[in-house]
Amino acid sequence: MIAFLRGNFVNKTPAVVHVDVNGVGYEVLISLNTYSKIQGLEKGMLHIHMHVREDAQILFGFFEPAEKDMFIQLIGISGVGAATARMMLSSMKPEEIARAILNNNSKQLESIKGIGKKTAERIVLELRDKIAKTMPESNISPLINNTLERDALNALIALGIARPIAEQALRKVMTANPDQSKVEDIIKQALKTL
Repeated sequence: MIAFLRGNFVNKTPAVVHVDVNGVGYEVLISLNTYSKIQGLEKGMLHIHMHVREDAQILFGFFEPAEKDMFIQLIGISGVGAATARMMLSSMKPEEIARAILNNNSKQLESIKGIGKKTAERIVLELRDKIAKTMPESNISPLINNTLERDALNALIALGIARPIAEQALRKVMTANPDQSKVEDIIKQALKTL
């Protein structure tokens, strides 16, 4: 398996880059996000996903590991192929896709060419919990915006409660009692609303 390629970017287009690695040229399919990052570079490194099919071995390249991780998660969904996943990553950044999934925003995913209503709903359903577990704390839903709420959310997730349900419970608690000062009290009240 090829994990990454480091070399000269010989030929760049918004969809494909040829990478010269010690005299061997690799054709790598890329997203528009990756193209925007390498557009001004003469050389660099791309994180690679090697997609093996019956009739071809295709290299997909990503400037950032987060984009590669999102690609791998997307192609794991029934009905989402490599071309569709690349289209999604060309239309939205990985963190935007993750936020749409976490916020149950299948409509936003439907706006991407090639994604229908059922596929968008399947993506949200199958990836919501996976992404909730892997998302860094800095990318927490904008609805949870202060430290007490963030700590309470992390605690509820650690207790095994799915992120969307935990966020909804915290919203109820904070709307009813906006002047909470103790994380423990917020968690207890949130657990009562579940």
